[in-house]
Amino acid sequence: MKFVAPATLLAATAMFLTTTVMASAQDADATPENNGPPAPYHIQHEWLQLPMGRKWGAASAVDIDRDGKSVWVFERCGNTDDGCALHKDVNPILKFDSNGVLVKSFGAGMFKDPHGIYVDKDDNIWVVDGLSNSGMIGDTIRKFTPDGKLLLTMGTDGVAGYGPYVYNGLSDVLVAPNGDIFVADGHGAATNNNRIIKYDRNGKYIKEFAPRGSAPEDTNPPHGLAMDKEGRLYVADRNNHAVKIFDQDGKLLNVWKQFGSPSGVFVDKNDILYVSDFNSTVKTNPGSGITTPGIRWGSVSDGKVTGYIPYMEFASLEGVAVDDDGIIYGGLTNIPGSVRWVKNPPAAPRPAAPAVAPAP
Repeated sequence: MKFVAPATLLAATAMFLTTTVMASAQDADATPENNGPPAPYHIQHEWLQLPMGRKWGAASAVDIDRDGKSVWVFERCGNTDDGCALHKDVNPILKFDSNGVLVKSFGAGMFKDPHGIYVDKDDNIWVVDGLSNSGMIGDTIRKFTPDGKLLLTMGTDGVAGYGPYVYNGLSDVLVAPNGDIFVADGHGAATNNNRIIKYDRNGKYIKEFAPRGSAPEDTNPPHGLAMDKEGRLYVADRNNHAVKIFDQDGKLLNVWKQFGSPSGVFVDKNDILYVSDFNSTVKTNPGSGITTPGIRWGSVSDGKVTGYIPYMEFASLEGVAVDDDGIIYGGLTNIPGSVRWVKNPPAAPRPAAPAVAPAP
């Protein structure tokens, strides 16, 4: 591990621009092709606007600040393909307040392929950079203060490989309440690595588990991480079309296929698991009944899917997060922009019918 000098900060304003469509809810026994009555949500495209001249790029990573309102986005410097390597003057770590105003940004010149973000209980910001850039930057885990001061770097910029502190295709990071660090290392066959690594609160390597494969305890790849109040670890096992649940020692506890082909996972303050799925089709997920993309959710107590919002706009919907008001945020990787789903206001009560006088 090594320490790196702090990054710069940037503040600017943003504006809302919304477009509304109806979503669908999933009945307990319904398939995504028959999702039941409309859910009380509408979609807002471009829910945040960047400063003049700053364009949205791919944003696979989104998380909620510990205030329950503000939103953090780890974004690829206005690009969908080349990431941040050619745009080293652009800050990829962005914080927006509950009114959609960009209040903080930092991290310019430090990343190649922003991929995962996590806000820990002390409000520190953890991010993982997924792909190296020919010995320049990438394949690192970094920890910042909320103001952008760099506290920790794990890995070596531009050095990909396999080892306790060498990575290849990092996908996500999570910090348990006791400070232990969990890292998803691997992003498909092209990156070679496929594992979940556990470190202690000081960054000391402890163990790894969930290797590449199709067995219940395997993953391919471990694309996203989340943790519930009981400390169970939820892994988005995208190509195995399952959410895998482990204890913190790496013991497999359950395999849930009912959430589709997960790219992102998030557990809210009420222990509701939200899963983003952009690649479920009849071809990619045959025989499952889960053949449409979108976001599904249900209680961690039983895994029963109780909600579903379809998202059929040909976008790679990867990141997912939910604030304390139940607003659902999505991170898109192949269509620049931002999106969220907001609950509709309660319907106005119908006026009482006028009294009818009895016939004489």
